[in-house]
Amino acid sequence: MNGENIQQAESLLPYDVWTEEASREVMIRALEYGAKHGLPGEHHFYVTFRTTHPSVNIPGHLRARYPEEMTIVLQHQFWDLKVDRTAKLFSVGLSFGQVPSTLVVPFAAVTAFWDPCVRIGLRFGGDEAAGRADADAQPEAAAPVETPEADSKPQVVQLDAFRRKPARD
Repeated sequence: MNGENIQQAESLLPYDVWTEEASREVMIRALEYGAKHGLPGEHHFYVTFRTTHPSVNIPGHLRARYPEEMTIVLQHQFWDLKVDRTAKLFSVGLSFGQVPSTLVVPFAAVTAFWDPCVRIGLRFGGDEAAGRADADAQPEAAAPVETPEADSKPQVVQLDAFRRKPARD
């Protein structure tokens, strides 16, 4: 073992898929808790999702503004947060430029979930990757964040704090 490169054996079990499924379950439970009880204390969620996913349902002006990816913040001013495990999606009401909108987001479209209150961040490879997250394919920052408090000027959320780092030899 002195200085040798040790190669990890290729698993015959789908640990990467199981790990992503478990992480998505954490996100789903957090959303369910928020839907049922509201968000306690300083907890709030940043949810990044692919607007290109075929089952995403957002208003046309948002799709035009965010043609690939969008990050929303669930904090003070959201309503009707609903989680549908059967349909594998969540829906939520948010205002953008003082225009109320309902967003419907399948779990498979979500690429990142973050609760900055406790620094819990989860990244997902998406339905195409099925648990095989490729750090090189991920953008360095999420799309501008739309919040009721920041309607006039979008913010950029840096997701580097919980991004997987490439393995180094």
